[in-house]
Amino acid sequence: MLMSHAVLEFLQQVMSSPWLYLALFGLALLDGFFPIVPAETSVITAGVFAATGQTNLALVIVVAALGAFAGDHISYLLGYKAGGRIRRRKAFVWARDTLAERGGLVLVVARYIPGGRTATTLTMGAVRHPLRSFTFFDAIAAVSWGVYSGLIGFFGGMAFERDPIKGLLFGLGIALGVTAIVEVVRWVRKRRATNASPQRLSVDTSV
Repeated sequence: MLMSHAVLEFLQQVMSSPWLYLALFGLALLDGFFPIVPAETSVITAGVFAATGQTNLALVIVVAALGAFAGDHISYLLGYKAGGRIRRRKAFVWARDTLAERGGLVLVVARYIPGGRTATTLTMGAVRHPLRSFTFFDAIAAVSWGVYSGLIGFFGGMAFERDPIKGLLFGLGIALGVTAIVEVVRWVRKRRATNASPQRLSVDTSV
């Protein structure tokens, strides 16, 4: 109970800091090419406290989206410059194959996959995907991610207005659930594609 109170007090101090929005922008930017940064958790937390009026939800979403957009472009540039050194990595192969199959839309989906967003942005740079197309789809990805993260936190804060810690845990639980669903769907699709490959090969051989 005392620990929970201390955590809540600390979060309230952070959320009332005038540097909060700059910090959210910086975390979202770093997350674009350094995926261990807790950008999504920070945006969800800020969204929770927006329900109590301590943060501005619209501003939280805007700075998060702008930071993600800038970070993704840095990752694209890194991939563009170092394409030859990353093309043999497993994550690169996955992102390259998915990109070939679905085009720029994979960038929007990948933003909700831990590590997937960085692999995809690096890959798009490494394969010299047109910058105009990358920017278009990345704008959709960054804005949707900012809205998604901010609103998850906000509705969690609304549901547990008197206990922001529970609201935060609720929001994080939803985010983890969505991530798990995306991963399961991706795994099922990959498994089906793998099972279908021998059948196609058998048909071609018989012909």
